[in-house]
Amino acid sequence: MNEEEYRIRKEDPSLKLFVVLSKASGTLNHLAQHDMTRYGLNPSEFALLELLYHRGRQPLQKIGERILLTSGSITYVVNNLEAKGWLTRVPSPNDRRVTYAEITEAGRDLLNEIFPKHWQAIEQFMDGLTEEEKREAITLMKKLGRSAETHMHEDS
Repeated sequence: MNEEEYRIRKEDPSLKLFVVLSKASGTLNHLAQHDMTRYGLNPSEFALLELLYHRGRQPLQKIGERILLTSGSITYVVNNLEAKGWLTRVPSPNDRRVTYAEITEAGRDLLNEIFPKHWQAIEQFMDGLTEEEKREAITLMKKLGRSAETHMHEDS
């Protein structure tokens, strides 16, 4: 690629948007993860507790697709949270191959305490946009995500 082609590509809106989104996402994830560590949780532990808090008991086999963890990571995270008393494993009464993760009262109390603080931190991270701009960004990012998903299926 010669210098002129590089200059043109560098100014390409698709490439520029990808770089800007990647940098913004990385910064926001870093800030959110840092906030989670204030409560003694890593991002996977926080995500799993939040899932159970908001959605109730979940089959261990389905947790990975909900919070993007591998099965080995799920076992590790569940073991950690169970050792801390924040979740428990519950065998399925209908299918002994299925085990559920369920948030405990102590886990619920923890999230009742920390989630409002975490939410406030997220609001601060996002204060660079107005409410209207946030709604517009949500719409645009959903549209972009759906479009990108079609390309994932093309590669399969």
